[in-house]
Amino acid sequence: MPFNLKTTLLVSACAISLAPAASALAAAPAVSQSANVEELVVTARRREENLKDVPIAVSAYTAATLERTGVRDITDLQKTTPSLTLQPARGSNSTLIAFIRGVGQQDPLWGFDPGVGLYLDDVYVARPQAAVLDVFDVDRIEILRGPQGTLYGRNTIGGAIKYVTARIGSRPELDVKGQFGSYGEHDEIVSFKLPVGSTFGISGAVAKYDHDGYGTNLNTHEDQYNKDVLAMRGSAEWTPTDAVFVRLSLDRVQDKSNAKHGHREAPYTSAAGVTYGVLPGVYDTMAGAGDKNRVVAEGGSLLGQWAMNSNLTFKSITAFRSGYTNGNIDFDETPQPFLDIPAKYRDHQFTQELQTLFSYDKLRGVAGVFYLDATASGAFDTVLNNASPATGFTIYDGGYVRTKSTSVYADASYDVTDQLQVSLGGRYTTDEKTGQVLRQQYLGVRSPAFGNTSAIKLGAPNTDYTNQRTFQRFTPRVSVSYKLSPDLTAYASYGQGFKSGGFDMRGDAKAYPATVNGYAPETVTTYEIGLKGALLDRTLSFATDIFDSAYRNQQITTQYPTATGGIASVVDNVGSSTLRGAEAQGSWRVAPDFTVNATVSYIDTKFDRYLAFIPGTGLVDVSNQRKLQNTPKWTASLSGTYTHDFGDRGRIAITPALAYRSFTQQFETATPLIDQPGYTLYDLDAVWTSADDRYQIGLHGKNLGDERYKIGGYSFPGALFANSIDAFYGAPRTVTVSVAAKFY
Repeated sequence: MPFNLKTTLLVSACAISLAPAASALAAAPAVSQSANVEELVVTARRREENLKDVPIAVSAYTAATLERTGVRDITDLQKTTPSLTLQPARGSNSTLIAFIRGVGQQDPLWGFDPGVGLYLDDVYVARPQAAVLDVFDVDRIEILRGPQGTLYGRNTIGGAIKYVTARIGSRPELDVKGQFGSYGEHDEIVSFKLPVGSTFGISGAVAKYDHDGYGTNLNTHEDQYNKDVLAMRGSAEWTPTDAVFVRLSLDRVQDKSNAKHGHREAPYTSAAGVTYGVLPGVYDTMAGAGDKNRVVAEGGSLLGQWAMNSNLTFKSITAFRSGYTNGNIDFDETPQPFLDIPAKYRDHQFTQELQTLFSYDKLRGVAGVFYLDATASGAFDTVLNNASPATGFTIYDGGYVRTKSTSVYADASYDVTDQLQVSLGGRYTTDEKTGQVLRQQYLGVRSPAFGNTSAIKLGAPNTDYTNQRTFQRFTPRVSVSYKLSPDLTAYASYGQGFKSGGFDMRGDAKAYPATVNGYAPETVTTYEIGLKGALLDRTLSFATDIFDSAYRNQQITTQYPTATGGIASVVDNVGSSTLRGAEAQGSWRVAPDFTVNATVSYIDTKFDRYLAFIPGTGLVDVSNQRKLQNTPKWTASLSGTYTHDFGDRGRIAITPALAYRSFTQQFETATPLIDQPGYTLYDLDAVWTSADDRYQIGLHGKNLGDERYKIGGYSFPGALFANSIDAFYGAPRTVTVSVAAKFY
């Protein structure tokens, strides 16, 4: 991206959010009775609060904002949220990879915990499969940055994402929406809300998303990067009195999109003299592992809420979730099984949370207990044909991890004065994990678990153990906030979070015996100061923050070839790093019909320690040779929305936008062929809405510059792995027309 454009982005964002804030410290402007900035209520601290009063770095998106900007699924929010990486996982259409401020989880293998927590209506979603949530029937989405260990618990050391669905209103409503566009896209979304009497109501939503592939598997002639997803939600709400509310919710997602194979980034010539080159189309492949893929996730929850009086409210959230995945990843991207990975996962979870919300004159907060019982299991083959060209060679990995987690927590805020508020919270968590791992080598292409009944075992298993570990942690949070004016709040906070320890499902006990002991939790401790609120007669809203995080005992996966021709995996607490940065986001209504939105984030990351396992040597500190993955130093966005009211003929909103991400490393070790240089995406959205808000027509252009950018990859160089260096790319230029209608 040209430097002048980058400079414009960063200066514009800071000018919107920082400069007016600084000048306001001397004399805050008078508050207009007709506020221009929306007063947005969020539940970032598990209780309803105005966004500008919450001493947490939060980005919130209303349903109206999501519709106006044509957001399709939650990964689109990466463009406009500071320090956020949200992407589909390598080889997947619907498995989520999430990083916030350099903390997350790239490996979606069963048994590994995420570093960013995902919540669907306050229900924790423990596994990333089918977690790329399509945006429909939504009230708002909140993204909390920084460790949320007190109120959201384990595995939220990077932050939390809250997807809040729409509630049933007081009148019947039917919403119908169709989307049609590039690559044969046709999406149909139908939802309804039906009050039954004065105390009961039901709702439902069905969304079907389809488009052809951005590319083709030139070996099988199947679509590559296509989409075939069916999502459903339903709920029933009962309000027998003003003090009691009960909600039963069910949801299901089924993804039958083809397996997403990568694009080979380097050529390879086999022992037979066949050369596999780099295809000109980055969405094309020659993969032979198979195109079949199926992901299903479903769940249900029961919310009960009782306001005993004006001071105390009790809440219960009971939920279950389950899912399974059957898929194939072809690492070598050739018709031959040089490095193929067929896989299957299965998981289920049960959670129970009890909360007490209290609100007195100067004291407000929440206390609760949480219980999780979850099992994640799976199996996969690593087919290495070059290790035994005559017969084929396969490593089978399978097993499960069961987690029982209990925690107690409390968080309270006390108004010392009308301007000064102090908040104190803490959570104590106990995780009991049981892991079972089996690793067996076979002669043959694929193991019996994946259809090859003729495969021959090669000796005893390299790994065959069951072990149990218990992890306990107290995670505190303290914050102080001060109202500089009714619309301007400064805050400082200290918070901790931890990601649970566990067992490496790929661990090779023969090559690395310590794998049977598992690995310990990792922690993040963050100091943060921020300034947020509204200025200039409430035409400007903004939020800025500066943070300093200590990331300790990082769990990092390293895979390397063994002397016997296989691949060994090591997961250890090998890393510690320092993360420092600044973030700003703002919205400025320059004129009644024109609003500018901007975000910018800067993060400086450094490994203080990185003990890599070197075969034959042991652990060696290579921190000066490693960088944090999925963490661009700069992210920024800039958009402007022009609105025009045609009176009885409705109104139109036109939003051009751009989003920038600087250089991003896919793994801790630099891999030039798959690391992504800085790039800019250009979008344009135009939405017409009828005067009565019942009809809407939208035109949405995404990635109008048709940028080719990598969002993931694999790197297994060398003849043993058929020089398997491949990348996965973000969506190309697309143009979509949407038509929606509401019936009351």
